[in-house]
Amino acid sequence: MAHYMRGLRFLFIAVSALSSVNAIPNGITLFDPAGDFDYQIGGSFTPASSVTTVSRDKDDSPAPGLYNICYINAFQSQDGDDKTWWEQNAANLLLQKNGKLVIDPDWDEYIFNTTTAANRNALAVIVEPWIDECASKGFNAIEPDNLDTYTRFSQLTKADNLAFARILSDYAHSKNLAFAQKNTAELQAADKTTGGFDFAIAEECAVYNECSAYTALYGNHVLEIEYSDNGIDYFNQACAALGAQIPINYRNRNVTPKGVDMHC
Repeated sequence: MAHYMRGLRFLFIAVSALSSVNAIPNGITLFDPAGDFDYQIGGSFTPASSVTTVSRDKDDSPAPGLYNICYINAFQSQDGDDKTWWEQNAANLLLQKNGKLVIDPDWDEYIFNTTTAANRNALAVIVEPWIDECASKGFNAIEPDNLDTYTRFSQLTKADNLAFARILSDYAHSKNLAFAQKNTAELQAADKTTGGFDFAIAEECAVYNECSAYTALYGNHVLEIEYSDNGIDYFNQACAALGAQIPINYRNRNVTPKGVDMHC
C-alpha cells in the first residue's frame, strides 16, 4: 500500500494547485510533499530511503541531504531544561496562579506567560537564540510546539499567543527558516496570517477528525503524525483519506528511535 499511495501522491502533486494556498516569504523553502516524513523529535535514527523530510529536536543535528525541521518548545519550557534556571532567571515570564508557577501536568513544563507585549519581547530574547542554533546547524524550518496553551490555561488568549508566534516567525524568516503551525486546528486563515505560519504539523488529526482544517489552510504542505497507542486503524484511515496528498507518519507516542515507524 505504501508504494501505491506514494505513487498517487506524486500524481496528485503534479496536477494539484493546493500548494498555491501558501504565500511563502522570499528566501523560504518548504518540504517536498511527495516524499515521506519522519517525526524524530525523541531521538534521531537513519531515515528510510523514501523519506525526504525529518523533524528533530533543536539539540540534535539535521539529517544530511534532507529537508530538516527544528523542534523547539516555543510556548513552554522544554522537557529536560533546567527548571531552576527558569525559576531564578525568568519566573516573571512564566504563568502563575495563586502565587505558584503553573506546570503542564503531562510534561512537567512551565507555561510561558504571553499576556503582555513586555513579556512576549522578553521571552523572544530567550527563544530566538534557539532559532539561531537551528539555523547555524543547517535546519530548514522551525516547529514551535504548544501554540495551543491558550486552550488549556484560561489566563492566556489566542491573540497573545499569535502575537508571540509572529515575533518568532518574523525572526525565523529573517534566518531563511520556514515556520510551522503546530496543531491548533481551530485556527482560521486570518490567524495563519497573523502568526506568520508557512505550513502545518498535525498530530492525531485523524483521531480528532481535524485533518481537513489543516489542508484547507495549507494545501498539501501538511505533515501528519498518527500514534500507535490509538491503534493502526486511524493511520490506515488517514492513508486512505490523505495519503495521496500529504506525508503521514505512524509513530510510537514517545517517538523513540526504535519505536514503530511507518509511512504512507
